[in-house]
Amino acid sequence: MSALTQARKDWAPRIIVSGGGTGGHIFPAVAIANEIKQRHPKAEFLFVGALGRMEMEKVPKAGYAIEGLPIAGLQRKKWWKNFSLPVKLWRSLQQSRSIIKRFRPDLAIGTGGYAGGPLLYAAAGRRIPTLILEPNAFAGLANKWLGNRVDKICIAFEGMENYFPKEKLVMTGNPVREQMLQNVLERQQALVSQGVTEATSAETTRARSILLIGGSQGARTLNRALRASTAAIAAHPDIQWTWQCGALYIEEYRDCETAQLPNVHITAFIDRMDEAYSQASLVIGRAGAITIAELTYLGKASILVPSPNVAEDHQTVNAKALEKEGATVIVKDENAQAQLVDTAIKLINELSQLTEIGQAASAMGRPGAVGRIVDEALSLIPITPKKAEV
Repeated sequence: MSALTQARKDWAPRIIVSGGGTGGHIFPAVAIANEIKQRHPKAEFLFVGALGRMEMEKVPKAGYAIEGLPIAGLQRKKWWKNFSLPVKLWRSLQQSRSIIKRFRPDLAIGTGGYAGGPLLYAAAGRRIPTLILEPNAFAGLANKWLGNRVDKICIAFEGMENYFPKEKLVMTGNPVREQMLQNVLERQQALVSQGVTEATSAETTRARSILLIGGSQGARTLNRALRASTAAIAAHPDIQWTWQCGALYIEEYRDCETAQLPNVHITAFIDRMDEAYSQASLVIGRAGAITIAELTYLGKASILVPSPNVAEDHQTVNAKALEKEGATVIVKDENAQAQLVDTAIKLINELSQLTEIGQAASAMGRPGAVGRIVDEALSLIPITPKKAEV
C-alpha cells in the first residue's frame, strides 16, 4: 500500500457543517456528514445552526455536536423586526470567525439556512475550502450571497446558472433516504416477480391508493382539503386514502367525518414510509426539495401543493420544474380545498396518465446524490501523507 493510499485510509478531516431552519436543509447536512463518517471514521464534525431553530434539537439527536448563532432571517411581512438584523449578522460573523479559529476545519459545508451565511462567509475569508448545496430550484438568500465566495456549488435542478457562477456548479441531486427508498423499489419488484396475474392484481390495488403526506408537523391546507371533501371521498369507496395529518393536527382531525370513512386511514406520523410509498400509486404533498427528490427517485406520480409560507415562494419554483417535464400536477394552495380531492380522484382513474407522470418523474431522479456531493466536497481538500499524520 502506497503512503498516499494509507494516508487516505487513515485520514481524519475536520469538517464544519451548517444547515438548518427546515428539514430540507437539516436532513442533507446530516446525510453528508454520515457519508463522510462512513468513509473516514476518524473524521471530526461540528455543526453550526441558528439559535432557536429546529437544527439545535435535530442535529444532536443525529449524534453530532452543534453550536448556535444569534442569526435570524429577513422578515418580509413583519418588516419592523429587521431593524435588529444587522446587529445579529455582525455578531454571527464574529462568532463564526471564533468558532472557525477554535475548531480549525479542513472544509466547510453549507446546505442552506440562516446560519450558513455568516459561517461560510467567514470560512471563505480564511481560505478554508467551502462547498454549498442548493437543494431548491430557487436559490435562497444566504446561498445567493455566498455564491461568489465559495469554491463549489452542488445543485439539484437545472437553470441554477441564473443565480450562481456557472463554472462552480455541479449537478449532484439532493440526498435522500436511499436505503428506505431501495426497500420500496424492491417491494414493488417483488410484486412483479410473483407472476403476471398476481402482480396485475397488486398493481390494480396500488393504483387505487392515495398517500397524502403533510410532513411530521402536518400541512393545514392539505388537512382542510380532506376534511371538506367527505362526500367526494365517500363516493369512491374503492379508492384507499392514507392521510398523514401531522402531530400538530391529529387531535383536531382524527374525529372528523372524513377520518371516519372506511376507506380513509388517518395518522399523525408514518413510521414505515417504505410501506406507505409501496402501497401508493399517487402521492399528494408539499413541494419541498427532499419530498421531490424522493418522488423522482421512486418514479411516483404526484400532486404537489406548494406551500406559500416559505422563503421567496421557492416551493412553487420546485414544483414547476417538475410540471415542465410532465412529472407532477400542481394544485395551488389557495385552490386546494375546492380542487385537490377532485383532481386526485380524476387522476387516479387515468392509469395511463399516472404511468406517464411516474415515468417522467423517474427520468428526473438522481440516485446516489449524497455520494456525489461528498466526492466533490472531499476533492477540495489537498490530502498528503504528511497531513494525514498530523
